[in-house]
Amino acid sequence: MARGMLERYDVVDTDVLVIGAGGAGLRAAIEASKYNVDVTVVCKEMLGKAHTVMAEGGYNAALGNVDPRDDWKAHFMDTVEGGAWLNDQDLVEVFVKESPDRIFDLEEYGAAFDRTPDGKLAQRMFGKQRYPRTCHVSDYTGHELVAALVDEVRRRDIPVMEEVFISKLFKSNGRVAGALGIDIKSGEFLLFKCKAIVLAGGGAGRIYKITTNPASATGDGKILALEAGAELKDMEMFQFHPTAMVWPPSCRGILVTEAVRGEGGVLLNTKGERFMKRYHKLLELGPRDVVARSIMREVLEGRGTEHGGVYLSVTHLPPERIREKLKTMYRQFLLAGVDITKQPMEVAPAAHYYMGGVKQTVWGETSVKGLYVAGEEAAGLHGANRLGGNSIADTQVYGKRAGEAAARYARQAEKQLVDQRAVEEEQRRALSFLKSSETRPAKVKEAINETMWENAGIFRTEEGLKRALADLEAIKSKMIPEMGVSDQGSRRYNKEWIEALEAANMVRVAEILVRAALIRTESRGAHYRLDYPSTDNRSWLKHIVWYLDGGELKYRFEPVKITLAMPPGVS
Repeated sequence: MARGMLERYDVVDTDVLVIGAGGAGLRAAIEASKYNVDVTVVCKEMLGKAHTVMAEGGYNAALGNVDPRDDWKAHFMDTVEGGAWLNDQDLVEVFVKESPDRIFDLEEYGAAFDRTPDGKLAQRMFGKQRYPRTCHVSDYTGHELVAALVDEVRRRDIPVMEEVFISKLFKSNGRVAGALGIDIKSGEFLLFKCKAIVLAGGGAGRIYKITTNPASATGDGKILALEAGAELKDMEMFQFHPTAMVWPPSCRGILVTEAVRGEGGVLLNTKGERFMKRYHKLLELGPRDVVARSIMREVLEGRGTEHGGVYLSVTHLPPERIREKLKTMYRQFLLAGVDITKQPMEVAPAAHYYMGGVKQTVWGETSVKGLYVAGEEAAGLHGANRLGGNSIADTQVYGKRAGEAAARYARQAEKQLVDQRAVEEEQRRALSFLKSSETRPAKVKEAINETMWENAGIFRTEEGLKRALADLEAIKSKMIPEMGVSDQGSRRYNKEWIEALEAANMVRVAEILVRAALIRTESRGAHYRLDYPSTDNRSWLKHIVWYLDGGELKYRFEPVKITLAMPPGVS
């Protein structure tokens, strides 16, 4: 036990601390455990409940099982073209070359993927792919992947601390020293002393009103990294998945996997037109950013449903194929009163995936010694638009690499002392929200959601972005300091207290997104400016990199790393 000026805390000593227990975090922990170092995993939710379980469609690996012409070079080109050439190509090359080996790891851990008649891993078409490349388990691939990783973590006796919120990372001598957490179950503080940290906390979809993301996706890791001295980039690049449920209201935002379109689903407007013929040669399997904008154009031009969506139909497919290949979707809509073997689904775009995040190397390294990132926490791989099926593979390729690099670093590093004053300062900040106020976390989150959805969504303009920035600055300067909770007397399972800490992170993530979107005066991938509709490879083939300088948020530009393929119009 230790006692500070404010609060007692328990100390957890470990070599490598993994923050996040989704696909990336669990894979990092598994890899790190191979290097004779102590590894501890902490997660905000219960083990096995991470956002990765909601990744339904599949895992991209250029195996060539269905079409032998597929190889890593084709996967590379699909990824950089789909990412609108903002991808760092060194990251992409490693990714496409190593994703096949990582799926074989998953099979060794017990994941049971669907097979072809001759026993190979089955592969389906996904958006912006030239060949069938997406390995799958019906339409619940993420669930199978997480189950296999959880089993492997348990086999290796890797400690997992569930329902722990990490509020601050600590450094000493420019190196990682530890982290402060809150045990949500008891409300007590936990001080983690460690040599290395792998941040794998996922995305930030909850900054938007309508999202496929779970309640836990509040962007905490990006702010933890920024405050620790790491850099963020591509923060304007947020993907809107083209298809999420829109009706009934209780289902709004629930993901309708790309596998539906991969299996032959077609998009129709209220006139019965297959409207994607007007927008992209690959029709429903065009890049996600294009399909999402196309759906919204149909709605805005009056050809959408009364609930603000369009129709996605598989009624032309054999019912037995739907029930076999789209098991989750069949059950999901049946609960909402729709039999998708006979009726079309009503869908519309929803905030889905953050391509922006912490700047990383091919080993998940950041600009802070001992701090590593993986999965949706990181930036650079997916560019301006992620391809469906690349995210699960990303968690395995870069989860493995970050875990290995963190463990190797921890084996030779000395443990740093944590500054007690920094611990007390963070405790004071966290406890400041335990006060009575009419400004509750739910109200703050709603304000963020509304302005982001209205002003910084699929279509953006300077006027709208400036409006969002003004709203966010007011939230940050007025609502956040005023924010309080209904129960100030007990911290035990005080979820509203944790939501207050999340809201403080959300407004900062949203602010950086909006500032970056204002700076990038072009349209590229998921970032679409109605006032700058063209893509400008001569002026804007660069990243916007964010960092703190004396507590002040600043940015600089960095060129995209081009190693194998030159973008169009660039010599």
